[in-house]
Amino acid sequence: MEAESTISQMDKPVQSLKSIELEEKRLEKVTGIDDYKMIHERHRIFPGAFENRQHKKILDIAAGVGVAAERVHKFYDGEITCNDISPKCLSILNGLGIKTISFNIDSENERFPLQDKEYDAIICLSTIEHLYNIDHFITEIRRVLSPSGYLYISAPNYNGLGYLLQLLRTGRTFHNPMNEHDRYEFYAHLRYFTYHTLLDYIGSFGFTPESVYLGLPEGSTKFLKLKERSVFKAFIIRNVMRTLYTFFSPRWCTEPVLCFKKSSQPETLKPRKVVM
Repeated sequence: MEAESTISQMDKPVQSLKSIELEEKRLEKVTGIDDYKMIHERHRIFPGAFENRQHKKILDIAAGVGVAAERVHKFYDGEITCNDISPKCLSILNGLGIKTISFNIDSENERFPLQDKEYDAIICLSTIEHLYNIDHFITEIRRVLSPSGYLYISAPNYNGLGYLLQLLRTGRTFHNPMNEHDRYEFYAHLRYFTYHTLLDYIGSFGFTPESVYLGLPEGSTKFLKLKERSVFKAFIIRNVMRTLYTFFSPRWCTEPVLCFKKSSQPETLKPRKVVM
């Protein structure tokens, strides 16, 4: 399929100029996914997280360079469209043969340039924590989802062990502005969710939680680097995380991916846990 790119008129993004500057710097030498050094387990679990739901039209919001989207495009029988505002990201996505649409997702009241009930699945990974106008954002997501559509959403879980142990060990905030590795997150993260607050917040907009996906350490950039240094340490870490995810609450996972179903009569349910 030949890729299409539709660039709409955009308001100036609300996200801080400092975070945008730092993001562009991070992507400076990236020409494709092979150059991208920030792959996470949240990307790897797709399209497996779709299970047997048979999505036909999928939207990936703030898709970045398309790490998750490329997997869906290659291995899933459904049409995926990616949204982003970065020219570099849009260029990479189009190079992958993926349809793109560019619009500002953080407007205070402007509707997304999408039809009502247009998509039966929306992916929103590590995005909501970057936004000011999150009420309008989730309202728009609900509008463009089909009546029985699904939302797959994640945000850093600041109650997760990865963050809590670091906080206890260093006595510093979750993202240190003086650390080069942390600077982007410090300036870009405007909201701080935990597993339970994200679960409750999305549910309040007319969604029923269905599943929560916990990606084992396997394909992330960080884990693969650890494996290169020590296969034994990587083996231990993976099995410790498998035990934690299998027998304990998702609240301890650093970034669980929650799956919600749009519902006319939403229910407050405990989502089914899936370790991947």
